[in-house]
Amino acid sequence: MNLNNGQTLTITGQDLTKDGSSKSSQAPWEDARTVLRPSTPSRKPKPPKPENAITIAVSSRVLFNMEKEQQIYEQQGMEEYIKYQVEHETEPFSPGPAFSFVKALEAVNTQLRELYPESEELFDVVLMTNNHAYVGLRLINTINHHQLFIERFCMTGGNSPIGYLKAYHTNLYLSADSAKVREALEEGIAAATMFTPEKMKEVSETQLRVAFDGDAVLFSDESERIYKAHGLDKFFEHEKAHENKLLDHGPLKGFLEALGKLQKKFYGKGQRMDCPIRTYLVTARSAASSGTRALKTLRSWGLEIDEALFLAGAPKGPMLEKIRPHIFFDDQMFHVEGAAEMGTVACHVPYGIAQRVAKKKDKETSPTLK
Repeated sequence: MNLNNGQTLTITGQDLTKDGSSKSSQAPWEDARTVLRPSTPSRKPKPPKPENAITIAVSSRVLFNMEKEQQIYEQQGMEEYIKYQVEHETEPFSPGPAFSFVKALEAVNTQLRELYPESEELFDVVLMTNNHAYVGLRLINTINHHQLFIERFCMTGGNSPIGYLKAYHTNLYLSADSAKVREALEEGIAAATMFTPEKMKEVSETQLRVAFDGDAVLFSDESERIYKAHGLDKFFEHEKAHENKLLDHGPLKGFLEALGKLQKKFYGKGQRMDCPIRTYLVTARSAASSGTRALKTLRSWGLEIDEALFLAGAPKGPMLEKIRPHIFFDDQMFHVEGAAEMGTVACHVPYGIAQRVAKKKDKETSPTLK
């Protein structure tokens, strides 16, 4: 399966062509001028201070569909890329795989502001990109066109933006560039590579749903190392013998903690059953043989997971199709691809022993993912 940002998508009832532009009899930039009026929306809520917010850094290539522009950059170079962007700066980008996730974050913020008008414990989205500043106007126009609330930009003109993530107090970084994601993880920042399914499933507009794998995502890869080295039977023996020993944390534990912190604010207002944030553990572990250790670890961390699905090795795609999360995190590309085939926006967390196994296989076979 080949996942990328160049597939034809149908989003909010509008058919988009492969390059991301809408079908029209007019030239695309002429058509855009009739629907896009670059302006700064008035009466936006004040963004929270970074140290108080849960900061989600997203690259422009996952927030918007920029496949055509990426091809221009790769094939014709930076100067032609910038020229094209300036010539089309009034033409909005179409939504990318992170778009619905960001909209859901904003929906949660709206409800938090109603309950806690003075609180700055909110989601704050930062557009983090190595684009040149000349592209900034088109990005701003697109954000206003889609009525997104994104006030913080970091545009590094071809340099890696990873060094700025800590300065922005980033809790999660999403990108289409796996090298940058690995760089962020090495800096201790929760990060994942986001892919675009060929056809994305509709997701809730009122409840943010986030699904996590367990080992090498929320937890360390300790148990997975046993499985890779010694097989399934030894894995079960190890988990049984260590069921009262807590698992170490994985790269996305902190993001789950941040979600739980906001959930408790809704619980405090009597909205446990109507909370607009819902979390899921979707793991290949089996409940009876290896689930105890995972649940005890979460409890020891003081973290609640709303739904725990132990699949005992069964494919995750069909279950995720029922959940319809805005985002799903897994450390193995097999599960990422399976989720994407069922229409889920899936993210790869390149962490742990599974990555070394995958690299070894890549040397023997051609890659299936670009």
